[in-house]
Order: sequence, then C-alpha cells, then structure tokens
Amino acid sequence: MAGRVSEDSGDLDENSEINVTPFIDVMLVLLIIFMVAAPLATVDMKVDLPQSVAAPTPRDDKPVFVTLKADLSLAIGNEETARDAFVAELERITNGSKETRVLLRADRLVDYGELMAVMNLIQGAGYGKIALVGLEAAPGR
Repeated sequence: MAGRVSEDSGDLDENSEINVTPFIDVMLVLLIIFMVAAPLATVDMKVDLPQSVAAPTPRDDKPVFVTLKADLSLAIGNEETARDAFVAELERITNGSKETRVLLRADRLVDYGELMAVMNLIQGAGYGKIALVGLEAAPGR
C-alpha cells in the first residue's frame, strides 16, 4: 500500500488507488509479442510464384493446393509427398472426389516440362479441374 502525507497533520494517510502503469506495460509487451508471432503462424511453404494480370477466380471453401518447388519436390497442402505416393495421397485428401478443383502452384524456376508432367500426373489420376496459381501483378507489367 502506498501512503501520502496529509497537509493538515503531517501524518501518512493510506492511499487505496491502484497503480495501473505496470499493467499497461505488460499489456503493451503482450501486444508486441502477438503482432510479431501472428504472421509467423500463417506462413506456409515458401514458393517464388510468377505474376499474372488475369482477374482472380472465386475459390472453393477448401481448395487442394499442389506445389511444385524449385527442387522439383511435390507437396499437397503443406506436406511434402513423394512422386510415387502422390496419386494415393491426393485421393486421400480429396476423399476420392474427382470433381475437386486442384490448384497447382509452381516456383518460377521450374521448367515448363516439369510443370506439364505434374499436370499430366494429376489428370492421369482422374482430376480434370486443374487451375494454375500465380501472384497478381499490375496491368502492363
């Protein structure tokens, strides 16, 4: 408890006010921690996507992303998958629904032939709805 000197008698009177400065300091530190940690929680795979000027199409509620990284490794969602187990893993994630839209994203360093090989792999598994993913760019670039 804090005390204050009374002007009349010179005695210390009890002060029952709460000092909120430490509380505000703690809240500001927590705010900074969450501001720094929130973007780290949403980061998925690092892929250097090429840019596109096409109008974005509406997305499904739960799209299936297939990623072809620069080292030619494949991933479904955020988990890497071997090429020989790719079709089985894709069917497991889509519950065997061949009408599921598959969004294919590839690093800009990937050879066009490799991209087509992955598209053929997806089509060979029976999935006909394949869309390519790119970054939006300003028109004229």
